[in-house]
Amino acid sequence: MIWLHRYAKLVAASTVLLIAAGGMVTSTGSGLSVPDWPNTYGWFMFSFPMDKWVGGILYEHSHRLIASTVGFLTVILAIWTWRVEPRAWVRRLGFAALGAVILQGLLGGLTVLLLLPAPISIGHAGLAQLFFCITLTLALVTSPSWNAPQAPVPVDDAALRRVATTTALLIYAQILIGATMRHTGAGLAIPTFPLAFGQLLPPVWTPAIAIHFAHRAGALLVIGAIFATAVHVWRHHRGRRELLRPAMLLVLLVCSQATLGALVVLSGLHPVVNTAHVVNGVLVLGTALVLALRAHRIARVPTVAGAQAQKAITDTGSQSALDSLQGLGGVRE
Repeated sequence: MIWLHRYAKLVAASTVLLIAAGGMVTSTGSGLSVPDWPNTYGWFMFSFPMDKWVGGILYEHSHRLIASTVGFLTVILAIWTWRVEPRAWVRRLGFAALGAVILQGLLGGLTVLLLLPAPISIGHAGLAQLFFCITLTLALVTSPSWNAPQAPVPVDDAALRRVATTTALLIYAQILIGATMRHTGAGLAIPTFPLAFGQLLPPVWTPAIAIHFAHRAGALLVIGAIFATAVHVWRHHRGRRELLRPAMLLVLLVCSQATLGALVVLSGLHPVVNTAHVVNGVLVLGTALVLALRAHRIARVPTVAGAQAQKAITDTGSQSALDSLQGLGGVRE
């Protein structure tokens, strides 16, 4: 099982790379540098000559190659999970990842063929984040620290579950607003920072200004939610490293994200800064997700060991299987 965990981490890391490549495509305006799909100027994607990888073609074609690789890795992940994972919900999660990556590829193709329609481009960006969350969840729930029988007793803190889940959802909503801003060309609708045209509120309103301002307002909500989560963990669970470390990392990442957001505006949407903002946003979401999942790690979600023992009871109904379960300390995460 340790190798499945390591492989799931590889897929999650590859997804971050894929999102970074997609960010560069959008930031450099290279989305239509390769106008056909799934081929590249009539060439089979993997045989396109490297001497033609110039300008925007480099970003778009590289993005397609990385996406194809991630798709292939996900096929292996789904099959591997189905074959060796005893927990049905984890097996289903593996195939959810496969379905998401297939849909993501189709949305990517439609984005090109339909000449970058904003709704599809935004959906493409939003689904990428969900796919990353699925792969990250697989990496977490297949880890030894999650499944070991001697793992620490899960924290049963309803307040922590609420605040951590709310924070993760707010971050995802903020990412969707950011994607809307990027794909509707509203990134510089308010070209000043921290004030909007020298005022707290924009003196005039247009759809682009409203989207941009909503992203700034959303950033304040996310920062507040993250600090509330971190304070709760620090006050009530500072002895639990599995909770404290992601909480403190969240604070660092959101400070970096706010700084990068300011630099995006002040640099006039510099592609590298813009893409760094996108990638850091992925890391913020992923860290919040890990914290939320660990907050929800309570007795109703069985570990691998517990699932195996439960399956033995179901299949055989033997007293020995029951003794095995009791020897594991019951069904726990």
